[in-house]
Amino acid sequence: MKRFLLISAAAAIAVAALACATAKPPAPTAWEQANPIEPLPAIPAGLDRSFAELKEPPTPERARLGRWLFFDTRLSADDSISCASCHRPEYGFSEPTPHSTGIRGQQGGRKAPAFTNQAWTLYPHFFWDGRAASLEEQALGPVANPVEMGNTHDAMLQTLNGIAAYKPYFKEAFGTEEITKDRVAKALADYERTCLSGDSAWDRWKKNRDESAVTEEVKLGDSLFFGKAGCNQCHLGQNLTDSAFHNLGIGWDPAAKRFADEGRYAVTKNDADRGAFKTPGLRDVALRAPYMHDGSVATLRETVDHYNKGGNPNPYLDPKVSKLNLSDAEANAIVKFMEALNSGLPVEKAPAAFPR
Repeated sequence: MKRFLLISAAAAIAVAALACATAKPPAPTAWEQANPIEPLPAIPAGLDRSFAELKEPPTPERARLGRWLFFDTRLSADDSISCASCHRPEYGFSEPTPHSTGIRGQQGGRKAPAFTNQAWTLYPHFFWDGRAASLEEQALGPVANPVEMGNTHDAMLQTLNGIAAYKPYFKEAFGTEEITKDRVAKALADYERTCLSGDSAWDRWKKNRDESAVTEEVKLGDSLFFGKAGCNQCHLGQNLTDSAFHNLGIGWDPAAKRFADEGRYAVTKNDADRGAFKTPGLRDVALRAPYMHDGSVATLRETVDHYNKGGNPNPYLDPKVSKLNLSDAEANAIVKFMEALNSGLPVEKAPAAFPR
């Protein structure tokens, strides 16, 4: 009898093991299908960098979580605004309006800057005025801005902790299910680090030596940009920015003798920084009209014209800004050069479903 019981128990274990082995894994949720774990993106032509060189490279798990959070309107106070509401992928992670619009239709005073290729920035100053020292700090700023997402960090965490389906992905990304402000910031920042721009027509010409990738007008614009016009005094490197701050005279009121927006000065309180704003990178720049921190310049040609005339005179004008003496044909060629900087990568799409 004892031997029979042992055999029966062994048989039961075998049957259970067979059942486990043949059982189908649970089907992925709708939100997992909409946002699967994928390898970090390949570095496109034009960027001679790698994620491995970063002190703490992004991970596929954190990037996936960050992508959900970036597009999730539930981070805002009234479930109406996400990070992507202003940083719109189809506009180079910027927006087509002069100013950002937050909850309840409130208008900000600045246009959302793009953040592509920011994983390797040399000078970690984020926002137009450089008030954030890291992508993590930048990521959480709009959440608590009353004009933007209008929330508090504590209320954001309360909302996320109330979404049970998010918890497994925090565990996947960070080792435990705990949802904290720092973890939200890290996930958002790691997603942003994977938002790349490259493989443009200009890259294919310059890096891959494909002479047919661009027109002769683009080649002339390239020569002028890096030569006569001296645009590369500030727009330099692989992302075509020095990540520094310059006064171009934008927003100067000569009658009142002041700026509508003091820019970097609000952070440093250094008079030399009055009216100075961070140099934007130029990749995908043709997608990001209107231009400047306040969206006051409508087109790329008008932007070139602003530089061509030497900016707007004011006591704090950057010494690098002076008249360029470009002809109409030369100004148009520089515009064509900048249009050739549009990324050849697919445009990022919002996930069709989110953890519920």
